[in-house]
Amino acid sequence: MAAKNTVNQFRCQKKQRQSKQIEMLEAELEAKTKKPKENGRLLEGLSYEEEAKTEMGELSGVTYAKGYSGIDIDSRLKKALEREEFALYYQPIVDVASGKIIGMEALLRWYSSDLGMVCPDHFISLTEKTGLIIPIGEWVLYKACSRYKAWQEAGYPPLRLAVNMSAVQLQDTGFVPMVEKVLKETGINPNHLELEITESAVLYNLDYAKNAIKKLRAMGIGISIDDFGIGYSSLEYLNRLPVSSIKIHKSFIESLEMNSSSKTIVSAIIAMAHKLGLEVIAEGVERHEQLNFLRKEKCHYFQGFLCSPPLPAVKFEKSFLSVSL
Repeated sequence: MAAKNTVNQFRCQKKQRQSKQIEMLEAELEAKTKKPKENGRLLEGLSYEEEAKTEMGELSGVTYAKGYSGIDIDSRLKKALEREEFALYYQPIVDVASGKIIGMEALLRWYSSDLGMVCPDHFISLTEKTGLIIPIGEWVLYKACSRYKAWQEAGYPPLRLAVNMSAVQLQDTGFVPMVEKVLKETGINPNHLELEITESAVLYNLDYAKNAIKKLRAMGIGISIDDFGIGYSSLEYLNRLPVSSIKIHKSFIESLEMNSSSKTIVSAIIAMAHKLGLEVIAEGVERHEQLNFLRKEKCHYFQGFLCSPPLPAVKFEKSFLSVSL
């Protein structure tokens, strides 16, 4: 019954509350992220959840768009930013105990004008190798913060905004000044922003990462260690770095019901985080049994299809923000 009540809280009804600034941003997003006709035909007939899974590369047997295998994605990626082919999707972050939405994670999507939607797994690593992650990462942070500010000015509640940062960005000398500049230009409260950084980004140069993270924390920004558990999971950096939360990798959540070791590991991570005073987010939650286990272990927050897939900004606003007014 508790699980049912929690899920009922996620089924939000649409309302008609939008500011003029929000409408302008929505029109801009729609213009920049229209799907090519070929990709539209590919997804035709799928349910919304299946389409969302297809967009995330999680529906087996369905590809993003036909024929980009072997194509020079690198050259197209270089032009994608100037062509304004990128868009941000938002996935809710949910309080495990209450079922309330406490934040959202901004996720990058690329709609190529000639390739259709390109799977993030096929281009994110490429942006890091080529250094394109520096300008693209700045674009992501600026757009996410601008959208968040518009939502705030429309009267929506001050939720948490999580944005991913790569190892390449963290090691860049211009990273911290860039973040400071974006905060100043967009005017959002830094206490509402959380940057997600992977374990590899931290361990690549621990001393430099420590210095950068300290500066970010001094601004009031939260720092979360993403994909926790699949890298080194060193207790040393948790002790040395002023991080505010850790995010359990979805592979452990996916195997909770099949692998007793996963249960033991997840329980241990949550217990350790509690003792260190860190918040814990579980990603990839898709079933009630997983949520019930996380609730029993007193995990703080979760993300996953059980609540919602990542949504375009307009749909996210109508589903999870408008109803709170």
